[in-house]
Amino acid sequence: MRIDVLTLFPEMFYGPLQASIIGRAQAAGLVDIHLWDIRDFATDRHRQVDDYPFGGGAGMVMKPEPVFAAVRHVLDQEPAPVVLMTPQGEPFTHELAKELAEEKRLLLLCGHYEGIDERIRQGLVTRQISIGDYVLTGGELPAMVVIDAIVRFLPGALGEATAVETDSFAKGLLEYPQYTRPRDFEGMHVPDVLLSGDHQKIAQWRRRQSLRRTLQRRPDLLPKVELSKKEREFLASIQAGPNQSEDDSD
Repeated sequence: MRIDVLTLFPEMFYGPLQASIIGRAQAAGLVDIHLWDIRDFATDRHRQVDDYPFGGGAGMVMKPEPVFAAVRHVLDQEPAPVVLMTPQGEPFTHELAKELAEEKRLLLLCGHYEGIDERIRQGLVTRQISIGDYVLTGGELPAMVVIDAIVRFLPGALGEATAVETDSFAKGLLEYPQYTRPRDFEGMHVPDVLLSGDHQKIAQWRRRQSLRRTLQRRPDLLPKVELSKKEREFLASIQAGPNQSEDDSD
């Protein structure tokens, strides 16, 4: 997969893109990430990329000329989704990350300042994505989030091929609690079921803990999940009964 990032601040990406899973995925040839400085496509001697908004108002607006020139140069007439990182975009979700990971190529466009000239949105952008209902200083951090989430779906990016299948949201629920050694730590113990070797009971415990955690933290997700009669009864019992530790075994 190839990902091109158009930004005014390519230096922001150097550390994050060279570390951890993204760095290893690039080294293994699973993803090819290119950073492009939009200022390089400005034609005036000051490399101007922004200007005052028509009609007045606070802040500066990114000019269309350098952005159009950059996108056309980078794609070189090869069609690819042009994704604008913007708080006005569709919410970025697990499902959307998985969908984008199936693309052979993506171009991520990072806005900055007060925003972008609307003609960029009209003439270039094919998709708009938001990572949350808040405003950041630019699209660079959201682009990093999108890249990280996408790369995890690429075959071979994770050490365990099935790891992505148990992530939170993969099956509509939050992930169950995880434990490692030592078995006992400062009076806190690993649930006995995880040490039993009974894989069926472990799977049942994990499913129930996912249900419990989702009910407690993200109940808005539950209406979208297909639940068995026993699972609905289990959730009802939690709601009706006294508060329990979310890590208790059932």
